[in-house]
Order: sequence, then C-alpha cells, then structure tokens
Amino acid sequence: MNIQIFGTKKCNDTKKAERFFKERGIKYQFIDMKEKGMSKGEFRSVAEVNGGIENMVNWSGKDKDTLALIKYIADEDKLEKILENPSVLRTPVVRNGRQSTLGYQPEVWKEWK
Repeated sequence: MNIQIFGTKKCNDTKKAERFFKERGIKYQFIDMKEKGMSKGEFRSVAEVNGGIENMVNWSGKDKDTLALIKYIADEDKLEKILENPSVLRTPVVRNGRQSTLGYQPEVWKEWK
C-alpha cells in the first residue's frame, strides 16, 4: 500500500485518518494542503474517482466568498480556484494508488490492499 493523506494539521478527520493507519502499522505520507497542496493531475484523478469536482468541495465551509465564486465559474476555472484555496476541499483526501476517498471513511480503507 502507498497511502497519501492530504489534509490540514488542525482538521479532526485528518487526525483520525492518521490515527487509523498508525494503529494498524500502515505507513503513510501526510501532505499539508496549506503548505503544498495537490497537483492538477492528482486533483483530477481524485475528482474522477469521487464523482467530479463538485463532490470534492466542502460546501458548508467557512470561506463563503470563494465557495460562491466556485459555484458559478467554468469547470477549468474551478480547478484553478480550488487549487489556490485548498481550504474549500473536503478533508482528508486519502489516496492509495488509483483509489481515493474524501472525508473519514475507515470502512473503505479496511478493504484496501
């Protein structure tokens, strides 16, 4: 397994995801989205697996201005705006090769090999 956890240090679900893998002795790589973020390619592959860009956005987030803008701009522009403002994404984004999840989903992670 090659686990990557994209999230923020303050996010409780990200902390729970780290604890999930740590307790099972599974090595993972943590990427702080406020420092590094995701590349366009990573973002597109995760969006494809999880039902598109719209599903990756945390619509109940705090940054209402950015969320309102994202809602009404073209898809390619959405991608750019989201990558500029990773705080609007649902976290954690957990990747294992081509598989990925949004949010805390231990039931899915248990099935990964």
